Amino acid sequence: MSDHAPSSSPPDRGHLLTEQRNERSLDLDAMSTLGVLNLINDEDATIAGAVRAQIEHIAAFTDRVIASLSAGGRLIYLGAGTSGRLGVLDASECPPTFRSAPEQVVGLIAGGDRALRVSSEHREDEPDGAHEALKELDVGKHDSVLGIAAGGTTPYVLGGVELAKSLGASTGLLTCTPIERPDWCDVLMAIETGPEVLTGSTRMKAGTATKMVLNMISTGAMVGLGKCYSNMMVDLRASNDKLRDRAARIISTICGLDRERSLALLDAADNSVKHAIVMQSRGVDRDEAEQLIMQAGGHLSKIIGEKTIGGGA
Repeated sequence: MSDHAPSSSPPDRGHLLTEQRNERSLDLDAMSTLGVLNLINDEDATIAGAVRAQIEHIAAFTDRVIASLSAGGRLIYLGAGTSGRLGVLDASECPPTFRSAPEQVVGLIAGGDRALRVSSEHREDEPDGAHEALKELDVGKHDSVLGIAAGGTTPYVLGGVELAKSLGASTGLLTCTPIERPDWCDVLMAIETGPEVLTGSTRMKAGTATKMVLNMISTGAMVGLGKCYSNMMVDLRASNDKLRDRAARIISTICGLDRERSLALLDAADNSVKHAIVMQSRGVDRDEAEQLIMQAGGHLSKIIGEKTIGGGA
């Protein structure tokens, strides 16, 4: 028995691009496995171009995120279903990759954390569903809030972003179908991924496009905050063997040290790659390195200078 009584006449979403039938997959049920997979792969190959068409809008929102994080604010994702899960995923990957505070990038999903594993699609129909969480976060002028809704109609997302705008936040809306930009949305990113191979299954092309855009926003913002040097993640948290190995190779590449010395330096820096590099390059202890990093706003190039680095980490 359902815990939600649907309305007798739901809104007709048949006009949305993400709900259209894909002419190239009309014979999907008659195809071989290889044929199905080739078709999916062919359709996926169109997504990067669709994202590129919205690159200026993605950049405009990313600049807003940089301004927010620089001011001590946050990036907050709002989504339901696949969109919500992808937002939570991107937020959860920022601390280990960029050594960002867990509260700096936040993912909210309709239905709460339980919805990450158990479908709670009915919760997306609640326009005030995100309001309590946003108020608990004390969302304000230093925050950037991004609503993620493949079809651009999800009440949970639209209602949440509209509230965030009224609280003074910078707002964005990421969709996979063309819509009019709402008044409460500062930046609209409408990625036209087209009809899905499996009609309406927006976990597919729309989901892939969403993952690509979220990767771009969070990575672009962290690069803008000085979280990398050259193309290396100098703010990663070396919390397991894989990351400790990567950290040692980054230190070795930048400082010209052998592996053993790089690992010893990492230990002395409490597993902080950036601190280790500053300690070695400037001949200071960890506390002095911390001061230099703070004075430089986290930008390693301002402390040790720009230089060309060969090889890769």
